[in-house]
Amino acid sequence: MDEFDQSLPMILNRTLDAVLPPYREIFTRYDLTEPQWRVLRVVWGNDKVKSVDLASHTLLAAASIVGIVDRLEKKGLVSRVRSTTDRRAIYIVATAKSRDLQKEVGPQIAAIQARVRTLVTAQEWAQMEQTLKKISLQIDNETTALAAK
Repeated sequence: MDEFDQSLPMILNRTLDAVLPPYREIFTRYDLTEPQWRVLRVVWGNDKVKSVDLASHTLLAAASIVGIVDRLEKKGLVSRVRSTTDRRAIYIVATAKSRDLQKEVGPQIAAIQARVRTLVTAQEWAQMEQTLKKISLQIDNETTALAAK
């Protein structure tokens, strides 16, 4: 069992189980799901986002993005805007209500992130980021190479 307990998926899952509860508390308080939160974070970070780009930015399945955006639109947090130059392109934009939510929730999320970062040194955090990005990139490259064969 030691090998299983020390596998990367188990290490990552244990870490997520430890880190996510305070985030989930906030999502629940504001009637948001984790996928909705991901979409909002991307939308808040951009003036407008093509709906087709949300899947890659949020790491959510493209098929589920439409439903997530539908629910956020019903809550008045995002709106769909058709491109004036390409009628096929639809952008997702934050509403004023969404920006108000961002202002209210942002500091709470930042406080959680700051708390988590205090658990390790700045050097350890940077090393962790670098290592995990390296693993992701290498696996993506291998997957792409295999698909090209």
